[in-house]
Amino acid sequence: QARLVESGGGLVQAGGSLRLSCAASGRTFTSYTMGWFRQAPGKEREFVAAISGRGSSTGYADSVKGRFTISRDNDKNTVYLQMNSLKPEDTAVYYCAAGWLAAVYASAGAFGSWGQGTQVTVSS
Repeated sequence: QARLVESGGGLVQAGGSLRLSCAASGRTFTSYTMGWFRQAPGKEREFVAAISGRGSSTGYADSVKGRFTISRDNDKNTVYLQMNSLKPEDTAVYYCAAGWLAAVYASAGAFGSWGQGTQVTVSS
């Protein structure tokens, strides 16, 4: 299983931007679909975005399409989530996840490795 470490969360005003990063250990990074999920207080964890191993396919939740962009740098074993036009409802703990050969719209259960999470807070 991959070990994942997220960074880049913080406090930002509505309309602002943040970029999350997730560094993964291991030598088979390209075999993992990488995803971002989030969980707000009192809510279920939800899918945000995912990207296939070679980066050829991406998927997004409807709530973030056009505002968030997922990308990966396989030379650095890192996946990114660029978040623009942030809204207060984007406030959540964001988790990076790795799924071995998972589909980009796979459920959370297909992702076997998870990071510790990073807090994103958007003020109105």
